[in-house]
Amino acid sequence: MIKNNNSSSSIKNHPCKKTPTTLLLLLSLLTTSLLLLRLSQNKIILITTATSHSDHLHSQRHDSCLGRYIYIYNLPSRFNADILQDCESISRPKDKISMCKYLDNFGFGPPMIGDDVSIDSPSWYATNQFTLEVIFHEKMKRYECLTRNSSLASAFYVPYYAGLDFRRNLRRRNVAERDAAGKELFKWLKKQPQWKVMSGKDHFLVIGRISRDFRRNPDNNTLWGTNLMLLPESQNLSFLTIERSPTRHNEFAIPYPTYFHPSSSIEIRQWQDKIKLTNRTILFSFAGAQRPSRSQNGLLRTQVIQQCKSSYKTCTFLDCDVKANGCDDPMSLMKLFESSVFCLQPPGDSLTRRSVFDSILAGCIPVFFNQGSAHKQYSWHLPNNDGEYSVYIPVKELRTGGKRRIEEILRGIPNEKVIGLRENVIRLVPKILYTKPNRYKPDGETLEDAFDVALEGVIKRIEEQKGGIQD
Repeated sequence: MIKNNNSSSSIKNHPCKKTPTTLLLLLSLLTTSLLLLRLSQNKIILITTATSHSDHLHSQRHDSCLGRYIYIYNLPSRFNADILQDCESISRPKDKISMCKYLDNFGFGPPMIGDDVSIDSPSWYATNQFTLEVIFHEKMKRYECLTRNSSLASAFYVPYYAGLDFRRNLRRRNVAERDAAGKELFKWLKKQPQWKVMSGKDHFLVIGRISRDFRRNPDNNTLWGTNLMLLPESQNLSFLTIERSPTRHNEFAIPYPTYFHPSSSIEIRQWQDKIKLTNRTILFSFAGAQRPSRSQNGLLRTQVIQQCKSSYKTCTFLDCDVKANGCDDPMSLMKLFESSVFCLQPPGDSLTRRSVFDSILAGCIPVFFNQGSAHKQYSWHLPNNDGEYSVYIPVKELRTGGKRRIEEILRGIPNEKVIGLRENVIRLVPKILYTKPNRYKPDGETLEDAFDVALEGVIKRIEEQKGGIQD
């Protein structure tokens, strides 16, 4: 009996031996545990997925750069950096002065420090009118919505300094050599995957010269300019230039650079307050040089200068001829415009003038003689109604035997109208300035500068292009 009990006990307690009921119970518990574990894992996965999707949507709603991302091409140095290194060969056409000093300080040029308290500021520079390519590129490098993910980009910026390159190679008598850079640029771009998506229709290029310099007619024997804008690939790009051709669908004019490059909206408002209170003792003024009288613009210039000189009590003429050097001193120019009620803006070598934006900066009401000088150019930066900020005098009014003189026309404008025009001119100041490059705007910064307005315009234009392709 004892032996049997021991035998029975040893069998019952053996670790590998279980009764059928016990085995069933263990299997049931194991199955239940595995099911609960799987449900738990699925629940976690579902919660995680939902949270991740929610966070993604939340981040999209709060991404202020959506629709504003820009992709900058890292071009071979031949198209920008090497051009700056060769700045000694980029000279002004008449006096052969090197452009090197004007390319310093983000393209703003040397600081202006003088006796005038209003200009004795770190935000004033002797800026050359043809350095916009460098200024724009430097500001773009610090733009708050850059991306290296091309799928996010709304637009693609091509930082080729075409205007400076043009000036550097102008002495080349072989036009094929001058045209070579444009062909090389597009050869390189066409190899990039970003270009292939829309064949360049979402790309833009900034040029600091008038567009006419890049549309040399192959049927014309003239040696002036290059054919950059006439190349087949160029028809897809958006070109931002200081003067556009009215007949070109892909050219958009943006302001010439002025002398003032503030770092904050506070500086801009302080300047606006100052020019509101300026005592303007000169009715109208003209800063410019004579042009050959054989051209229509030359004849107009001659008439403007003659009328200004004959109205010596009410008009001041600042001679910008190379020999006179009157306009090489930015402070003298700004003082004249700040003292003037109206600033005459007749066309010169082309329809537009940097002086238009210098006069607006000074709070001086521009007087135009050709609709193409501003009204049909800077649609992104200036009001559609040109009568809000300027005076237009048709050329026929100034021809020999014309009905009225400039002085008579300007004196006939009611004082209330003059005050309103000046107020509107002063309101335009922020939109025609290129402020110092700054990746992040100060808190509460609301004013847009010329760079911001230009980017907004080109992005909108490219979005319209995309819409047209989809349709």
